[in-house]
Amino acid sequence: MAAARTRADATTEQVARRYFAALAVRDLDAMLACWAPGGREHIRGLVDTTAPDGVRAFFASLFSAVPDFALRVEDLTVQSERAAVRWSATGTFAGRAPFNGLEPNGSRLELEGCDVLVVRDGLIQRNDAYSDSMAFARGIGLLPPEGSTAERRMLGAFNAAGRVGRRLAATGAEEIADGVWRIRGGFPGKPMNVYLVRDGDGVLAFDAGIRSMTRPIAAAALGLGGLTRVVLGHAHADHRGAAPGLGVPVLCHAAERADAEGDGGLHSFDLAALGAPGKWVYGPMLRHWDGGPVAIAGTLQEGDEVAGFEVVHLPGHAPGLIALWRASDGLALSSDCFYTVDPITGRRGAPRIPLAAFTPDREQARASIRKLAALGPAAAWPGHADPVTGDVRAQLERAAAA
Repeated sequence: MAAARTRADATTEQVARRYFAALAVRDLDAMLACWAPGGREHIRGLVDTTAPDGVRAFFASLFSAVPDFALRVEDLTVQSERAAVRWSATGTFAGRAPFNGLEPNGSRLELEGCDVLVVRDGLIQRNDAYSDSMAFARGIGLLPPEGSTAERRMLGAFNAAGRVGRRLAATGAEEIADGVWRIRGGFPGKPMNVYLVRDGDGVLAFDAGIRSMTRPIAAAALGLGGLTRVVLGHAHADHRGAAPGLGVPVLCHAAERADAEGDGGLHSFDLAALGAPGKWVYGPMLRHWDGGPVAIAGTLQEGDEVAGFEVVHLPGHAPGLIALWRASDGLALSSDCFYTVDPITGRRGAPRIPLAAFTPDREQARASIRKLAALGPAAAWPGHADPVTGDVRAQLERAAAA
């Protein structure tokens, strides 16, 4: 067994040294001869591709932009089929073609990094590489030099913007029911609601607000045991905004998946119906709020159980809009089944059907409000602004009839 491990070590080392020797002299054919077809090259922050074509294209672009690229192996450690290679590289960013969208400007580069190769059957099956991207950005002038006046100014501006963003982004979590907290965000008046729901040792987020709420949601969830997942009430920009940045699985109704992974339902809006100035304001505002498409890890349907709540399908405003319903205390987290705020004027009040500009099927939306009313909620907490309490059923029925 020891002899077998020694032979594996020797083969891995031979392949790693042959590969880096070819890389050091920019010999693409010799480099690719070391790769297994379909082998994965993942250089963090730069490229995630496969051999041979993807590897060839990436390094051809690098060598074209840095024609004097030179690499030296500083250290190599082998264990069976795995080789860790620490390297340094130099070159001049003065070639003929852009690299990753950056035009060569004559800058001198000095870089360090580490590659972790997996070698089987004498060929590279995978490479996970880590390079100093910040040193590259400083080297080409994309970032100011370390310790410079320009860097201090840049950091000051970044921190000042962060402080302003945090003031505008969201409140802390306020407990609204047993095991349920609300975070409010957005401007003016923080009308966006995100709900944290006890989910085992952590909490899930029901809806994800707008992009600027990412940090407050993560921070509030961390204080409650950590964020486990996001459940989208629906996929509009002001409800999925923070989801891509939270780093947890995201779920939604099956009928909402296409919009969550696509344009956030923008194709179904009729912004002209807002009149002036809303029809001009809302397009840029939605893009500002949106965190972009989000990968959906799984889908939900009517009757599913989620952290002690039941999924209720309430289409109309969006095809896959859902509420979370807890019969034990009559609590409904209802996303945009109804509004309690006018999104144009900011005026708050009684529940009402969502605006036609954002609601493709208003008759179906009315039916969904009636469906929610029939549950007899003690409190219904919407995606925006204030909850409906008291005689919730009567208020929702009036909203559906208006």
